[in-house]
Amino acid sequence: MHIDPNEEISIRTDLSSEQMLKVIFEYTAKIANEKNLESVLILMANMGREMIVADRCTVWLIDSARNELFTAVAHGVGEIRIPYGSGLVGSAISSGKPIFIDDAYKDPRHNPDNDKKTGYRTKAIMTIPFRNNEGEVIGAYQAINKMTKVQTFSAKDMEYLSLAASYSGKSLESIMLHQEIIETQKEIIVAMGEIGESRSKETGNHVKRVAQYSYILALGLGMSNTEAELLRSASPMHDIGKVAIPDAILQKPGKLTDEEYAIMKTHSDIGHHLLRNSKRQLMQAASIVALHHHEKWDGTGYPRGLKGEDIHIYGRITAVADVFDALGSERVYKAAWKLDRILALLEGERGRHFDPKVVDVFFEQLPKILEVRDREADILHEIK
Repeated sequence: MHIDPNEEISIRTDLSSEQMLKVIFEYTAKIANEKNLESVLILMANMGREMIVADRCTVWLIDSARNELFTAVAHGVGEIRIPYGSGLVGSAISSGKPIFIDDAYKDPRHNPDNDKKTGYRTKAIMTIPFRNNEGEVIGAYQAINKMTKVQTFSAKDMEYLSLAASYSGKSLESIMLHQEIIETQKEIIVAMGEIGESRSKETGNHVKRVAQYSYILALGLGMSNTEAELLRSASPMHDIGKVAIPDAILQKPGKLTDEEYAIMKTHSDIGHHLLRNSKRQLMQAASIVALHHHEKWDGTGYPRGLKGEDIHIYGRITAVADVFDALGSERVYKAAWKLDRILALLEGERGRHFDPKVVDVFFEQLPKILEVRDREADILHEIK
């Protein structure tokens, strides 16, 4: 919204007590049920804007690693980054005290550069720091331009936004901790997956490619982005059970004997048992992938001989992704296959080894899959 001091603006009124309670209950319930950081920040910004009838509300966070303040959620603009301690928001966060002014252009701390870029006219500003459970400032709300007749923020507005900040700061800390745990789990899973592959002389890019292929296939099958992302994060562990397989078998350049192959097949059960007792959703998904990715649509796979839709969809997707990448990769016991030969095998195994629907989606998404394959290609002779 372009605001000129000489232009008329759409005049609104402050919320009644009943309206305020409705906004608070609505947003606190949504925030409590949300685990995605960006979604929580959007809800926080919207709650603050509605509570005090502001035109815009920005949620600022501290990036300690870069000694910056940033906002991923700012109504009307993209991400903004500024040096820690700079500007009005920097002053509020550094001091831990709220700031509200009637005209930003009369305060030397205001930086008008963003207004110049966007054509927006910042007038009234209120900035409220928020804290974590230990009382440390971790960010701030910044409300811009009061939309009522007076066009300036009041002490009552500061009280309301401080209430929102108090709740949001503690909720945000919980979400950030949850996200940090998830990201750590993802890093551990990828690292463990790479360890498993390196023992059989594979490159770490194999698990990365399988993860990306699985994500593309999941979306193509109509899964939500959340579930597709879960599969992408879990799939690197599909062969983690290989850590328990002897090197003499894993690294054998020739064909395995029946006895050796029987030992090799135990890696699916081993991987499942390594992961199954975790209560974390990501680890549970990884255990499913480890157990099911060698099952076949016609029931001739291992370790359970499951058939059709008795095989978990995560396993059916990973099976296609894994075989496609394995056949196209050079291994100790074989040369890499040409693409047309791989595609012919996938088509031929549709309804036998592979779920027909997954194969169909694979061919629909082939351009994206090949793009990933080329981008994440192994360096020749990377593994000696």
